[in-house]
Amino acid sequence: MSDAAVKPTPVESAIAPEVSETPKVPAAETVPVVEAGPIVAEPVSAPIATPAAGAEEVVGAPGNPAAAEEEKAPAVPELAPIAQLWNVALENGHPEIWGVTLADPETHIPTQIVLQKYLNANDGDIVKAKDQLTKTLEWRAKTKPLELIKKAFAKVKFEGLGFVTTYAGEGEASAEPEDKEVFTWNIYGGVKSIEETFGNLEEFIEWRVALMELALQELSLSTATKAITAEYDPYKMFQVHDYKSISFLRQSPAVKSASGETIKVFAQNYPELLKEKFFVNVPAIMGFVYSFMKLFVAAKTIKKFHPMSNGGNLALEFTDSNIKGLGERLPVEYGGKGGDLKALGKEPILSDGQEQ
Repeated sequence: MSDAAVKPTPVESAIAPEVSETPKVPAAETVPVVEAGPIVAEPVSAPIATPAAGAEEVVGAPGNPAAAEEEKAPAVPELAPIAQLWNVALENGHPEIWGVTLADPETHIPTQIVLQKYLNANDGDIVKAKDQLTKTLEWRAKTKPLELIKKAFAKVKFEGLGFVTTYAGEGEASAEPEDKEVFTWNIYGGVKSIEETFGNLEEFIEWRVALMELALQELSLSTATKAITAEYDPYKMFQVHDYKSISFLRQSPAVKSASGETIKVFAQNYPELLKEKFFVNVPAIMGFVYSFMKLFVAAKTIKKFHPMSNGGNLALEFTDSNIKGLGERLPVEYGGKGGDLKALGKEPILSDGQEQ
């Protein structure tokens, strides 16, 4: 999915959607019919039949080697889209996406899920899917997102700004992906210094990617056992952006730059991972902006975005979840009874000094 078309302020808006032919069996070769000669008293050899002048040659007969060779080499059927994407991954050589060590999707469900997401994100367009997959593989080889999970970021810049929470059904653990919900929380209202947090663009993107990779670990794609299709995909997460105390009328160049780069990175490298996105504690003016967005953004994308002026009502949005009482399990500041977000959620590694 590409949610990059929507540009909520001030930070980011997107994390940023076979048939083989059976070769035909060659027809049996046609053997010329030889008529017997007249019966005579003494045995004689039957005359050799020769085609009459101007007669057409029998296709596939021993006298037509080219035709016979053509019959022996049926057309090679085109590979299925997932197999084509797998070949792209093999040619690139980078072995991993989203914590999944890539393997033959014919037998490896996690790889099939990853590749299908790239196909879904491009509405089945195999050319576009190949291009996006290639760019993701190149980006991950260069950025090394899994190593960013182990990197320590400065507390003064990022503490309390991003969390991951996971909720599963009560009782015995279920293998069904529908029985687990993963949330990422971006608390931009908690930014203490815009220049400190957003001033170093590369550092901010690394921190944001580390948060996303933490969420992907909770999604457990590497151990998934249920394949997806264009219509069925439970391996997605909720995202909450909290803009409490942020002014939407003033944006520094650093914030605008961080917003644009985050949209670009996430739309390109994390497709089809967003279930729904909530913008909470936004001023009333954002309602007008949302109405305006509806005129230009595809319906399947805009329906995932929910602006809310009161973050305390967020818990009411999850009455239909497979997780019983999910809303009540959310942090208290969002209408639940689950305690404080900082106590419940996971953060990227933080240090008292500068980033390590």
